[in-house]
Amino acid sequence: MALWSGRFTENVSEFTQRFGASLPVDKALYAQDIAGSKAHAHMLAKVGVISHEDADAIDSGLERVKNRIESGDFTFDINDEDIHMSVERALTADIGDAGARLHTGRSRNDQVATDTRLFAKKRAHDLMRANVALRHALVEQAEKHFDVILPGYTHMQHAQPVLFSHHMLAYVWMLTRDFERLAAAERAADASPLGAAALAGTTYPLDRQMTAAELGFSKVIPNSLDAVSDRDFLLDLDYACAVSCMHLSRLCEELVLWSTSEFGFIELSDSFSTGSSIMPQKKNPDFAELIRGKTGRVVGNLVSLLVTMKALPLAYNKDLQEDKYGVIDSAKTLEDCLQCAAGMIETMQIKPDNMMAQAKKGHLAATDVADYLAKKGLPFRHAHEVVGHLVLLCEQRDCNLDDLSLEDFKAASPLFEEDITSALNLESIVKARTTEGGTGNSVVRQQLDQAKTVLANDEASL
Repeated sequence: MALWSGRFTENVSEFTQRFGASLPVDKALYAQDIAGSKAHAHMLAKVGVISHEDADAIDSGLERVKNRIESGDFTFDINDEDIHMSVERALTADIGDAGARLHTGRSRNDQVATDTRLFAKKRAHDLMRANVALRHALVEQAEKHFDVILPGYTHMQHAQPVLFSHHMLAYVWMLTRDFERLAAAERAADASPLGAAALAGTTYPLDRQMTAAELGFSKVIPNSLDAVSDRDFLLDLDYACAVSCMHLSRLCEELVLWSTSEFGFIELSDSFSTGSSIMPQKKNPDFAELIRGKTGRVVGNLVSLLVTMKALPLAYNKDLQEDKYGVIDSAKTLEDCLQCAAGMIETMQIKPDNMMAQAKKGHLAATDVADYLAKKGLPFRHAHEVVGHLVLLCEQRDCNLDDLSLEDFKAASPLFEEDITSALNLESIVKARTTEGGTGNSVVRQQLDQAKTVLANDEASL
C-alpha cells in the first residue's frame, strides 16, 4: 500500500500507479530532495519536535541513501511514486522509526517545490557557465580575425560591408542578454517554500528561516498557498532556455549557410561535421542543424508549462507533476547546445579571401557613394536616385561600381570628382563607420574591449 493508504481500503491499479508516478522524471532531483530533508530534520531537532539523536540518525541515513544512488546501488521502485517516497522508504528501512518522523511538519507539496527550486537554481548556474564558455569562443574568433571584412546582409541580400569581428560580437551581445535572463531565473528560484506544508502552514513551531539559510535560499516565500503552487520560476528558466536556443539557432543557421559552396566563408572542423552514406564528397554541418532543430522542442517545453499553469486554482494540483520534465529537458538541451556551439566556433576555419570576394559583389559601396554626393550638398533623396541609376548601369553592363569610369560618374552627377574612388574602397568604407556601435575598426575595437569586460564580470559573478 502507498504511504498515504490509511484512508483507503485498496491500492491503485498497476496501470494507474505507473500513470501517476513521477519517479522516472523526478529521481533526477534526488540530491535536492536529500538536502531538503537534512535541513528539515536539523530544524525539527532545533525547535524540539524530534530528538537530536533522531536528527543525527536521519542525517547519516540520508547520506547513505545518497551514496547508494550515486554508486548505482539503489533500486528505484515505481511503487514509490516519486523521489520523496523513494528516499523516505529507503531511509526508514535503514534507521527505523526515526526515518518515519522525518515527514513531521511538511508535505510533499512544499517538499517538491523546495526540490524543484534548488534544482532550478543549480541548472541556471550551470547554464550561465556554459554561456560564458561560448562567449569566450566568439570573442576569441572576433579578436583573431579582427580586420576581416564580409558582406553584411538585410533580407538575405548584400547590404553593406562589415567586419567579421563586428558580426561575431552581435552574437556575444545576444548571449550576454541570455546570461542576464538565466541570472534572473536563478534569482526567481531563490526563495524557500519549505514549511508551507500542504497549503496552509503547520501547527509545529517550524523555523523556516533556518531551513532557508541552510539550503542557500536568500528568503522564504511569505504566503503558504503561493509557496506550493507557484511555478513562475520554472517559466522564467524555460523562457531563458527558449530565447537562448533561439539565438543559437540563428547562429547555427549562419554557420550552415557560410559552410556551403555558395558562401564558402568558413569550414567546420571534421569533429563537428558528418558525411553521407552515399555521397563520398559530402561534409555536412549536422551538429549546427541539430542545434537549430532542438530549438523547437525547447520552445515547446515553455508553451507546455504555460498551458499547464493557465487554469490551475490554488493551491497544489496534480497537474504540477508535469512541471519538471520540460525544464529538465530544456536545461540539458541548452547546456549541450551551448557546449556544441562553443566547439564549432573554436574550431571552425575562417576564409577571409572568400568573404572579401563576396563583399565586392552586390554594390555594397552604393550607400557611401550616395553619402559622397550628400556631403557635397545634394539632398540625400536625390543622391539616392543618382546612385540607383549608376547601379542600374552596372547591372546592364554586368559590372561593379568600382568598374565604372570617372566619366560614367560625372555623367550621372557633376559633383563627382576623382576622389570618388575612395568611396568605393571597402576597407575605407568600413573604417569610416565610427558611430558608437558601428562597424568601424576603431569603434569595434572599443566594443570588443567592452564585451570582454562584461564577460569577465559575468564570469567573476559565478
